[in-house]
Amino acid sequence: MKKMSETILFFGNERLATGVTTNAPTLEVLVQAGYNVAAVVSNYEAARSRESRELEIASVAAKHNIPLLLPDKPSTISEQLRSYRATIGILVAYGKIVPQSIIDIFPHGIVNIHPSLLPLHRGPTPIESVIIEGAEKTGVSIMQLSQAMDAGPVFGQSEVILHGNETKQALADTLLDIGQTMLLELLPGIINGSVVARPQDEARATYDQLLSKSDGVIDWTKPAVQLEREIRAFLGWPKSHTTIAGKDAVITKAQVTDCSGKPGHVVTEGKQLIVCCGEAGLEVERLKPAGKNEMTGEAFLAGHRHLLE
Repeated sequence: MKKMSETILFFGNERLATGVTTNAPTLEVLVQAGYNVAAVVSNYEAARSRESRELEIASVAAKHNIPLLLPDKPSTISEQLRSYRATIGILVAYGKIVPQSIIDIFPHGIVNIHPSLLPLHRGPTPIESVIIEGAEKTGVSIMQLSQAMDAGPVFGQSEVILHGNETKQALADTLLDIGQTMLLELLPGIINGSVVARPQDEARATYDQLLSKSDGVIDWTKPAVQLEREIRAFLGWPKSHTTIAGKDAVITKAQVTDCSGKPGHVVTEGKQLIVCCGEAGLEVERLKPAGKNEMTGEAFLAGHRHLLE
């Protein structure tokens, strides 16, 4: 395919949320569309992730002979970035603030795929946050990067209706697929100036906070509906940790059910493993005991019923 006249620098790893995987579709479609992607700049810390997972985007970059740069800070390689003479930057889940001095390298700035309907859910955890709050919709914003966090003007948005059963991985996949399609459609107009970004309404802005490992410890005094959302939002990381029958375990799937006992009390009904919460209870459908493979609640109950009686 004939190369486009624009040279692009790509920032990020395309992991829209912590603990998710990706096939880096945005980088792939840019290459397939004929854009000259001169280099990929990824997060140095993300390359050394909690589980030492190889960056998926590294494989895509290698397949297309695109250099992969892993600076501690982009400012430390500013001269190298300038040397590529790229006209525009594309950013998808970089994970760090990009200083204005780097944004200014590009005549058309840096364009970011952000997985929320800005100005709602600025910050690092928009996918987890909409799941936890039980939002009815979310979406994707294609925006002009600014030094202030997710505050730049927006070129376009697409809404996604939520059904209340989305996991973090599934929602990240959906939003990234929509985002890369939108980017490919909008990019020519952004470059030639026919697509103009509109300022965000600062009065409506909301901000999401980073998650910590301690967020994954299940607090059974919370309502069951809240804990079920957390289990879906925390898949991959920080995960939903608890102790059942004296065994440490991560709950990976659950559903709300009736339960009248004290919070944390385990009830067994037939083949159902139920834990009472502050309001109602959770039927544990799938869990991963420490040192074991993931299993159904029924399988766990079969091996531990004597500890629960």
